[in-house]
Formats: sequence, structure tokens, C-alpha cells
Amino acid sequence: MKKIILSIALLFILGAAQAQENETQSEKSSSSGNNLLKVNLLSLPLRNFSFSYEHKIGKKISAGLGLRIMPEGGVPMLSTISDMIDDPETSRQLEQVQTSNTAITPEIRFYLGKQAMRGFYVAPFARYSKYKAALPFEFDVNGSTQTMPLSGELTTFTGGLQLGAQWKLGGRLYLDWWMLGPQYGTSDGTLDGKRALSTQEQQELRTELQNIEIPFADTKTTVDANGARLDITGPWAGLRAGLSLGIRF
Repeated sequence: MKKIILSIALLFILGAAQAQENETQSEKSSSSGNNLLKVNLLSLPLRNFSFSYEHKIGKKISAGLGLRIMPEGGVPMLSTISDMIDDPETSRQLEQVQTSNTAITPEIRFYLGKQAMRGFYVAPFARYSKYKAALPFEFDVNGSTQTMPLSGELTTFTGGLQLGAQWKLGGRLYLDWWMLGPQYGTSDGTLDGKRALSTQEQQELRTELQNIEIPFADTKTTVDANGARLDITGPWAGLRAGLSLGIRF
């Protein structure tokens, strides 16, 4: 009887050990991939489709590449922006703006824990962005509203440092929180439009365009009888943040 009980107990122990080994192997298998493909959930309400790819290149280091695309459309969250501005005229102008943008962001991540792709990290990055906009810019001439169609694009090149953390939710599913990513660099762009303008129209339009303020950047206004041009150059700054859901493979 004792031999039978010992044999049954031994079978249970071996079975449990085998199950544990299988579970461990399965866990390792789901976490041993060197790649992560992610989508930024927080950018979706802003009509921004932001994807990133991360590849493990060392025990605690990975390299990544991000792609952001915003198709042409109105200004995202316009009602919220209008409430913050509290200026009916500016809000009305913003309603007519059509805009789009793309950005490419390479980065290197240094994880502070025991392994890459999990835990807190710091990540130096660079970002190349291109913004496009078109709007019928309105200006007043002796009480009459005139319109100058303006369109163009702005390119920026910035660098920064991303602080964040990445967790495994289960299986191959990961959550990546871009906590804070200040960035700084340069910008260069132009908005212009063609239309015959009288001397008075030129003066009024020039005044309105000179009143435009773009944070950090410098602007130069050129207006003549054939149209107008707004050159944008100088420094550019911003913050990078997000919450991405990813699959490891």
C-alpha cells in the first residue's frame, strides 16, 4: 500500500513539475520576441494615426521608429480650442482651416530595469514633421470682408528625450506610456496666396498677417498687388506624449 501511495504521489509531483515547465516555456515563448508593433491610443481622437515599431538590440537597449499620419480635415478638437481662445472671430477663421501632417520619429531606448522592452526607460529621439494647411484668410477693408486664399506647408526638425514606461499586460500584449518627451529644433515654412489687391487691400491684409503669432517661430510678411506670402522660420518646440498598445513577436 505504501508503495502504491508513494507511486501516486510521485506521479502527481512529476505531473505538476511538467505543467510548471510547460507554463514557463510558454511564458518565455510569448516574451522572447525581439519586436513590438504598437498603436498610440491617445492620438486617435485627434485624427492622428500614430504607429511605432520597436526592436531589441541589446540586453537593455532597443531601437524604434515611429510614424504619425493625420489625413486632411478640419482642426481637431476645434470646440475645445475655441473655448480656450474665447475670440469669436478667431474661432470662425479656424472653422475654415483644412490641415494635415506627417511625422517620422527614430529613437533609441535605454531601459532602467533588468531587460529591454519592460519597465522604465529614457529614449533620445529625433523627429521630422511636415504640416500642411489651407484657409480662406479674411481681412476687413472699410467694413467689407475680403478673403485671401492661403495655403502652404511647414517642416520641422526636432530632437528630444522621452521618459516612459512599458509593461506586459499578458501573453504578447504590452502597454507603452510615453510620459513626457520635450523636444526642440528648427522650423521652415511658407503660406502664400494669389489675388489682385488694391493699395488699401494690401495695407489691411499686411496688418492682419503681421498680427499672426506662431509660438516660438518668427514670421515675415510680404504683400503686393498680386498676393501675399507669410514666411515662417526659427525655433520650434513641443511635447511628445501618448499611450500605446502593442503586440510582441
